[in-house]
Amino acid sequence: MSRQDNIYNAKLAEQAERYDDMIQYMKNVITDNAELSNEERNLLSVAYKNWIGSRRTAWRAVSAIEQKEESKGSKFLSLLRAYKTSIENEVEKICDDVVEVLDKYLIPKANTAETEVFYLKMKGDYYRYFAECVTGDKNKEAGEKGHEAYKKATEKAEGLPTTNPTRLGLSLNYSVFLYEIINSPEQACKMAKTAFDSAIGDLEQLEDEQYKDSASIMQLLRDNLTLWTADVQEEGVKDDP
Repeated sequence: MSRQDNIYNAKLAEQAERYDDMIQYMKNVITDNAELSNEERNLLSVAYKNWIGSRRTAWRAVSAIEQKEESKGSKFLSLLRAYKTSIENEVEKICDDVVEVLDKYLIPKANTAETEVFYLKMKGDYYRYFAECVTGDKNKEAGEKGHEAYKKATEKAEGLPTTNPTRLGLSLNYSVFLYEIINSPEQACKMAKTAFDSAIGDLEQLEDEQYKDSASIMQLLRDNLTLWTADVQEEGVKDDP
């Protein structure tokens, strides 16, 4: 099957919401030994994000039910936790698959700073998704590896314009990682605020399409800042004698 055929089938699988098929078609494209175009890169990202998205949603739903069952002293807790573990195993499998594809094929072939930032950010994202679902040593290891990937991406992103959507998206996701996984609201706020403040002055100079992409990410940064700043202030009140 040609590269063009695989791309067509990947788009078809996306419309059919068969994301495991979509990933396989994109893997066929990846092993073609050529750099992915922006469109191909985004197709791969969409495929994996939707594939793992249903598992993350399922894990959150089961976790919420677990809390209710715990409060009632339910006799079904062991069954529920076994099911929750099976979902966690699926998340781990997907994350391992993504990281293998990134490390083996995509990051080594990245020929621009933006492409490398995109892939390193993606690596950090999937370690974050896994860390959300696990505790103990697995959580610690995923957190450390995610932090490392985000740090490398941030170093590479220094050469990109402050309004670049990939750079802004990295700051958005890295700050979420700092807030949710590292439990550091102060660092998360600082990163989000720096990214927002650095980009706001140059935003009006962008062309329409890039303006929309950058502005939408900046809105998310601002929304998070508003929420997180309130949390930090509440924490400060709690700490006052």
